[in-house]
Amino acid sequence: MSSAAPPAPADDTQPTEHETLDRIATGLVTVLPFLGLGVVCWQAWGGFLRWSDLAVFAIVYAFTGLGITVGFHRHFTHRAFKTSRPLRAALAIAGSAAIEGPVISWVADHRKHHAFSDKEGDPHSPHGHGGVLRGLFHAHLGWLFVHTQRGSHQRYAKDLLADPIVRFVDRTFVVWVLAGLAAPFLLGWAIGGTIDAALTGLLWGGLVRMLVLHHVTYSINSLCHYFGRRRFETDDESRNLAWLSLFSLGESWHHNHHAFPTSAHHGLRWWEIDPSSLVIRGLRRLGLVWDVVEVPPERQARKLLAT
Repeated sequence: MSSAAPPAPADDTQPTEHETLDRIATGLVTVLPFLGLGVVCWQAWGGFLRWSDLAVFAIVYAFTGLGITVGFHRHFTHRAFKTSRPLRAALAIAGSAAIEGPVISWVADHRKHHAFSDKEGDPHSPHGHGGVLRGLFHAHLGWLFVHTQRGSHQRYAKDLLADPIVRFVDRTFVVWVLAGLAAPFLLGWAIGGTIDAALTGLLWGGLVRMLVLHHVTYSINSLCHYFGRRRFETDDESRNLAWLSLFSLGESWHHNHHAFPTSAHHGLRWWEIDPSSLVIRGLRRLGLVWDVVEVPPERQARKLLAT
């Protein structure tokens, strides 16, 4: 990692209670989706795949994925727009159902990532870990089992600690995890009409959705800090990865995001696909969000890399 910035002070790190239990839970959330993938391969090979399974996957992936990208990331972490209390609660719940951790921890870690991006103190930089593969593994998955650089809630998420809605959703995280697994079961039943369809709905909208969404999110931390293109002057190693943009709902325009962290739109050119941006624009048209942060072209031009 670069030594351009001093290391994070000790009070930047969040103490982890029940560290062993946390690692066991993280391990289960990591391993179980791969077991689900094995069942899916058998299901597809045997010709048992239903159209309802793919419908459930798409619906739950979009709901939980937008909970992360529009909710946890652009709204709660970077305050890229303002919204009402009910929609704020809905975004916190949708993001929690993605099973990427409680909202306050997620936000604190990500804000610390921006404060020390690719420097000592960054919770999940792929740089500075003794080799490319080792660094990519740390940034992609390994950091979830390490608690030495987690962002302090009091330092990095004090505004969320003061918000009773966010505190409630954070405190009841397990409820939303279970709801995020019950929803695909019920959707599969409603669409397919049988218990078998409900169970395969849980498989696709639960385990398979977790596998894909989690590793797409992890790829922003790992791949998007090592591979891809840069357009702007930034003091980190962030990159844009075009091929990942649809799966990540626009998050893989990650270099754009590091150049302009508070922007509600990560895709800054017409061809940069950013579904989360489209959702925010739609919500603004409906009057459900306001004070949307946008970066004018002239400001973008001032930050372009010299060629």
